[in-house]
Amino acid sequence: MTSKTPIVQLGAEVLRWRAQPVDDFACSEFHKLIETMHEIMLEASGVGIAAPQLGASWQILIIASRPTSRYPHAPEMPPIVMVNPSFEMVDSTLYKDWEGCLSVPGIRALVPRYRAIEVQYQDQQGETHRLALQDFPARVFQHEFDHLLGLVYLDRVENNQDIIAETEFFKRIAA
Repeated sequence: MTSKTPIVQLGAEVLRWRAQPVDDFACSEFHKLIETMHEIMLEASGVGIAAPQLGASWQILIIASRPTSRYPHAPEMPPIVMVNPSFEMVDSTLYKDWEGCLSVPGIRALVPRYRAIEVQYQDQQGETHRLALQDFPARVFQHEFDHLLGLVYLDRVENNQDIIAETEFFKRIAA
């Protein structure tokens, strides 16, 4: 994989597979994949990415909330690589907000997500961590975690009228 690796698009089978856990943290392919994921996410102005989006069915995701052309109002946080992640809701309240996806270009949708979660994951060396996330970073995590389950954000939309063209989304946030 290189930084020219294309982002897998909706309809590709790998986006519907349940990703496999990582068990070899010394594997050079594993470390190269993480490097490539980070490069492609930055190039595409993404705030997160999951390994299946690059055609690799492994339980790896990166969340990297920051203001970008795609999410101009996103809060700033350092990128975090999460391997074999899981989460628990801290607050069962669901709230809808806009999401888009690098694998589903051109549209946005209102998606219900938990506002506050606690994530458990392993880092690139296999060390276990826990992290509390809320609001936008919690949304990004849940979006990327869905990719590891073989889901895309459109699977979570409650009403087709909550789906709009990305051009309309940008008009709404500029208003």
